[in-house]
Amino acid sequence: MDTREHILSNVRSNQPTLRELPQVPVFHRRAEPLVLAFERSLKYMAGEFAEHPPPDFSAYLHQKFPQAKNICSAVPEYSGNKKPEDYSDWSDAADIDVTIVRSPLAVAETGSVLLTENELRVNTIGFLAQDIVILLDPKDIVENIHDAYQHRAFRESKYAVLMTGPSGSADIGGKTVHPAQGVMTLTVIMWPTA
Repeated sequence: MDTREHILSNVRSNQPTLRELPQVPVFHRRAEPLVLAFERSLKYMAGEFAEHPPPDFSAYLHQKFPQAKNICSAVPEYSGNKKPEDYSDWSDAADIDVTIVRSPLAVAETGSVLLTENELRVNTIGFLAQDIVILLDPKDIVENIHDAYQHRAFRESKYAVLMTGPSGSADIGGKTVHPAQGVMTLTVIMWPTA
């Protein structure tokens, strides 16, 4: 037996006995509706919030992003002029002005939204774009991070990220600058799933 096998054999034969992991308590203190808590947290992190879908989404986008030429849509609610599949080379997503994507989960405590490869389809469309608009069903908001990590996306996805506000950076003095790198604005629209 060589040294490697000798070490591995010793490790295998000297394993600690199995024991149950401790139960994680539930950390709920829901004092206000989740949508209101999410809105407050999102705005605190420099995100923008819309309580209802705009009646004319195309007009809303053109008013909010008048300079936008490349609008990449990963949602059926709006077609855009680009699709994630148009970006076979991940770095090409840098020419996106606005990305529109749906999030399967939001966290009221932090104002975060979950994005996975299932929603983005090309991960860089959520980070190389100038601005991002996220559609969110209000029933997909959970109270805190403990609840969020129970979401199936963290077990079933190869890529999952909780995105909190637009890109920002702060120096030691606490001066925050938006954007630092990544999206300049992050807008969440409460938009129930069809």
